[in-house]
Formats: sequence, structure tokens, C-alpha cells
Amino acid sequence: MQFSLKMATKRSQPAVRKPRTDAQRNRERILDVAKEAFTQSAANASLDDIAKQAGVGPGTLYRHFPTREELIEAVYRTEVEKLAAAERSFTDTMPPLDALRGWMLLFVDYIATKKIIAPALNSMVGGPSKIFEASHGQIWEAIRALVKRAVKSGDIRKDLDPIDLLRALIGVANVATSPDWQQSARRLVDILIAGARPTK
Repeated sequence: MQFSLKMATKRSQPAVRKPRTDAQRNRERILDVAKEAFTQSAANASLDDIAKQAGVGPGTLYRHFPTREELIEAVYRTEVEKLAAAERSFTDTMPPLDALRGWMLLFVDYIATKKIIAPALNSMVGGPSKIFEASHGQIWEAIRALVKRAVKSGDIRKDLDPIDLLRALIGVANVATSPDWQQSARRLVDILIAGARPTK
């Protein structure tokens, strides 16, 4: 009797299921392909084509992202998460100045994604304000931490305001009139880094 009670107790406890590895891989592939598709064809990119290029069926795509808006929002959130994760990774593995430069180059890619996806986010019910508000906090914390570390090491001048670096890169994107603006923005990263060094 005691044995059967134990068995009943064990059976009554639901097993905690972890996300399947292949499902997670499918989701990541869809997001990678969707980012490229939205870059090339804006927010009107074919979802069926995205599924095909990701190597999954349309049903798999819609299971992860039931609507176009959810896919667009997920691509945007993923880019922000990559920026936040990169700050931590670069801090652990790179010298302060290299970490700051590497992160700023990633930020250029983030701006490109935001420029492409923003019109679609604006069309969503309620607009993109909540999404953007959350991302701004993560981005600000990342650049602030990287600049603080570079100032502490003596690689960057003490009076540098981290927000000025972001404003400069965003400014290039906002006045961009040609498709090669990202190349200009990447060159600007090196100019900004050089200008941020302490004066002798």
C-alpha cells in the first residue's frame, strides 16, 4: 500500500518540459532569415519564402509567429537582446577600447534593422513605443558600461558622454540618402573612437 501511494504521488506530479532543441533552432533560423528578408524587401517580405529559406514548413513558422507583426517584433527584440549580450561578452573577452568599438559596430547593424522594421512597428496597434522604451534602457546600459570601463582604463577621455556616441551614429542613419550609409557609419565608429581618446 505504501508503495502504491508513492507511485501515485510520482505520477501526479507533471514533468517539467524543456523547449525542444530542434524547435529552438527552427525559431532562431526563422529570425535570422526574416531579418535578411525584411532588410531586402522591407516588412512586406513573403512569410512563405522566409519559411522556405529557413528550411521549415509554413506551419512551423506560424506556430512560432502566428502573425507578421509578431515575427517583426521578435526580430527587433532579438537584435536588442544581441546588443545587450554582446556588451557582456565583449567585456569578458576584449580590452576596453576594442570592446567599445566592437559594440558600436554591432549598433550600426541594429540601427539598420530598426530603420527597416520601424514602419511596420508603427502600423501595429498601439504603435511601437513600448517596444522602443524597453530597448532604449538596455542599449543605454550597455554603452554606459562600456564607456565607463574604457574611461577607467585610460583609453577614453573622462568627459565623454556615452549618449553622444549613439547620437552620432543615429544621425548618420537619419540623414542617409544612399544604400551604403552603413559603410559610412562603420567608418564613423573609428573616427569617434579616435576623437574620444584622451588628449596628450
